[in-house]
Amino acid sequence: MGAVAVIGAGVADWALAGVRVSEAADPAAVRVAWDSLGDDVSVVLLTDAAAAVLGTELAEAGTRLVAVIPS
Repeated sequence: MGAVAVIGAGVADWALAGVRVSEAADPAAVRVAWDSLGDDVSVVLLTDAAAAVLGTELAEAGTRLVAVIPS
């Protein structure tokens, strides 16, 4: 099974569950975090704000499972 990553603002606590955390408080940081995901990441959790920034990128997520979590 691949790794799980979370992107967004206020997601630091997810590290306690072994999730790779990318704190991203602004649109540019969200895009950098998304573009930096390794090939081993198969599940990505996004805050609703991060998902709004990514828009079309989410449609092209390929085999990754992407879920939006409430912030």
